[in-house]
Formats: sequence, structure tokens, C-alpha cells
Amino acid sequence: MAGGFVLVVGPSGAGKDTLIRIARDALAADPRFVFPRRLVTRPPSANEDNIEISEAEFERGASQGSFALCWRAHGLGYAISMEAAEAAREGRHVVLNVSRRAVTEARRCLPAICVVTITASAEILAARLAARARAEDGDLHTRLARDAPIEADLTIVNEGEPDAAAAQLVAFLEAIAGQADRPPEHRPEDQRNPC
Repeated sequence: MAGGFVLVVGPSGAGKDTLIRIARDALAADPRFVFPRRLVTRPPSANEDNIEISEAEFERGASQGSFALCWRAHGLGYAISMEAAEAAREGRHVVLNVSRRAVTEARRCLPAICVVTITASAEILAARLAARARAEDGDLHTRLARDAPIEADLTIVNEGEPDAAAAQLVAFLEAIAGQADRPPEHRPEDQRNPC
């Protein structure tokens, strides 16, 4: 059974963590999916259920190759544990929020990458960021303009009720898992990769 990574990307304020949380709850009983907590150099919050690590731990893990993937964004260190990569190698689909700047490295070093972009209008993004108002968010206009678009396997516009957008994510995850469950000889040649 083929596993891999589903990388959820998008601008700050798009609702990535909210949609991932809804999808995780919807698929909680399905062993084909893993929703690992990221390692981040800040405490967890109402917006993100991460595992806090120190700057020293992040730097040591990054320099020693102890993470499956790591990157820096907004002045913080983010990392994905090696257990997540092992789960993908064992045939599970690992779903997580990453920076768009980490996708190129993920495609280089992780198996079977799919990318899902979550987005919304600039006005909605600005309103959500203003409501969140975390200290590290910095200048809103700078954050909104910072990241360039990336080629994605699915784009979800998250401007209404989050359950509707999350349903699109869940349907996509179930589709790639169902495709990966089919024996290779029954999959078209151009569909051997889950995406």
C-alpha cells in the first residue's frame, strides 16, 4: 500500500489548521491517515496544537538531520518528526501544515508528496490575521504579500463555513487513500503516485 505526505499550504489566515483539525476529527477512525503535531519553537495555542521545542533543540535537530523536514518562518523554527516519515513509508498518509517555502525540500526528501493549497481573498485574510493579532504576525500587509503561489494538486477557497471547505479536504484525502489501496496493476500508469 502506497503512503505519502499531504502538505497543506497557504497564506497566513487561510484557515489551514482549522481545516486540518476538522479533517483529523472526521478521519479519526481511519488508520490510513496520520495528523502529526509539528515541533515549533513556541508554546501551543488555541490556534495551533504544536509540540514546543527550544531554539537549541531545533538547531541541534536541524544540524544533525534529526527531523524529517524543518524550516524557519516568521522568526520561528518548525520541524516534522522522523516518526511521520516512517508512517508514510509504512503506507499511511501523513497530513500536515507546512510553509510553502518548505515544499521544494519536502519534494526532494520525502515520499509521494501531494500539495493542497488553502486560500481566501486578501480582505478575509487580513481580517482573520487582525483578529488573531499574534505578536509574531508583524505587519499584515507584509505577511499577505510575502509568499508566492505554488503548484498544488488541490486548491480550496476557504471563505465560508469551515466545515464546507474541510469536506473538500476530507474527500481529497479519501480519494488518494482509495487510489493508493488499489493494487498497482489495477492503477493507470500515470496514477501510480497517490497524487
